[in-house]
Amino acid sequence: MKKYKIGIDLGGTKIESILLDPAGKEVLTRKRVATPGNVADRYHAICSAVCGLVRDTMKAIPDAQDCTVGIGIPGTLSRRTQLVQNANTTCLIGKPFRRHLAEDLKRPVGMENDANCFTQAESLSGAAQGYRIVFGVIMGTGCGGGLCIDGRIHHGRHDIAGEWGHFSVDPDGAPCYCGHRGCVETKISGSGVENAFHRRFGKRLSMQEIVSGHRRGDRECVEIFEQFLEDFGRCLGGLISILDPDAVVLGGGLSAIEELYGPGLARVRHCAFHQHIETPILRNRLGDSAGVYGAAWIGL
Repeated sequence: MKKYKIGIDLGGTKIESILLDPAGKEVLTRKRVATPGNVADRYHAICSAVCGLVRDTMKAIPDAQDCTVGIGIPGTLSRRTQLVQNANTTCLIGKPFRRHLAEDLKRPVGMENDANCFTQAESLSGAAQGYRIVFGVIMGTGCGGGLCIDGRIHHGRHDIAGEWGHFSVDPDGAPCYCGHRGCVETKISGSGVENAFHRRFGKRLSMQEIVSGHRRGDRECVEIFEQFLEDFGRCLGGLISILDPDAVVLGGGLSAIEELYGPGLARVRHCAFHQHIETPILRNRLGDSAGVYGAAWIGL
């Protein structure tokens, strides 16, 4: 008998759950909670929040039938150690996150990089259906990527395939938590753009405020936002030059910024190593919940 499917998407600011029917198509319930922030033991607070959300979601399963649980995380699991690596929620790094959750929940847990979950979901049921080689981009608090070939996640030898967010494009740029400087994430994530505004003008604005200010013609916001579009074009144009995918699909909170599909796309085409770039740059179809669908499908 097929099992119900629970997916959890762990983000920098929110944790989302979804319950799908055994066929993996009908949504029975969804819920979001805030990701624990500045607390004394953030790692264990996140473990507790995820487990609590899984248990709450289980209550919606008819007649207490069995289910699978899959979790998308902003990092990857090392094949060798099974510890979290390369996570922009840095309290997870070096922790046996999957083992701790499985022990607490007393059941097996599938775990996958959140950008991989997003890319697979959009490849199978979203905007990138029908394309063979798909690169998925998450632009939110951080910046990640995933690669799907024929609807299957391509992990690479070290499980870092698609991790373009930590490719250094500016050795003299802002420091990144990964230890390098000028990574893609420092340029085109929400936090990266907000930090750039603060460094330049000495005050804090949210990404939403920067976008709104740009549209009003505010000089400071225009300067930072135009640099954001230029960096977006350079970063994505360079990736297309290397990978030459059949399609790119954008996800995360910043993917809703209309300018990415106009002047942003023009900059991508300008920076890619081809005179007539035709690569579709697609807006996600499953919304910012694509990752949680993908997480449900990889559950154990």
